[in-house]
Amino acid sequence: MEIDWPGLRAAAIDAMRHAYAPYSDFPVGVAGLVDDGRIVVGCNVENASYGLTLCAECGLVSALHASGGGQLVAVSCVDANGTPLMPCGRCRQLLFEHGGPDCLVEAVPRPLRMDELLPHAFGRADLDALTGPAALPEVPARLARYRGRGTVFVHPDLSGGEQVWTGYWERSAGSSDAGDAEVGILEEGPILPTAAAVVRWGRVRTSRIVVVDAEGGLSWAGEGDPPEGIGKLWEAS
Repeated sequence: MEIDWPGLRAAAIDAMRHAYAPYSDFPVGVAGLVDDGRIVVGCNVENASYGLTLCAECGLVSALHASGGGQLVAVSCVDANGTPLMPCGRCRQLLFEHGGPDCLVEAVPRPLRMDELLPHAFGRADLDALTGPAALPEVPARLARYRGRGTVFVHPDLSGGEQVWTGYWERSAGSSDAGDAEVGILEEGPILPTAAAVVRWGRVRTSRIVVVDAEGGLSWAGEGDPPEGIGKLWEAS
């Protein structure tokens, strides 16, 4: 898509003239080109409680979605002189969310991609890597929000007269003052031939793993030192 940078900057300058900046006297305007060709704008809106001030890019993103959504392709942000202005760190994250790494931001001497302004950015892909359907398909999607919490208990069982291993993932954090009413078994583990296989099943769910042996003894296969009441570390046999 061809980008009319002078036209985009003119829209940003016009938005800057509507800024509400009585405390800093630093009006900012921003204009963005959307992937469907429309232009959206925003200006900074300050507040007597300084922390509530809204950057111009906040207004831009609100205007983007209020007018139909889409993806930002190019952005021009200007100061009171109409000179290209770099978005602050928070606003770079906003623009990355709604424009992605390829979104261009006007700069001197050339426009810069968002992945240049915000390298190694945290984004939707990082969330999907942890909780998305392709992240760990063995963790049911409905349970993804519990990952990293609760405890997995691994214990022996019998199948066809032979000892096998299974487990269950419990919501309890392991303390009586957890303050969470949503407790109980989240998921029952598969039947597997070794304790090590069930421990691996558990470690993609939580860092708290307790192995119960055939005599009822407890060992710790989780991260860190064993909690109180569990006397030894589990060792794969």
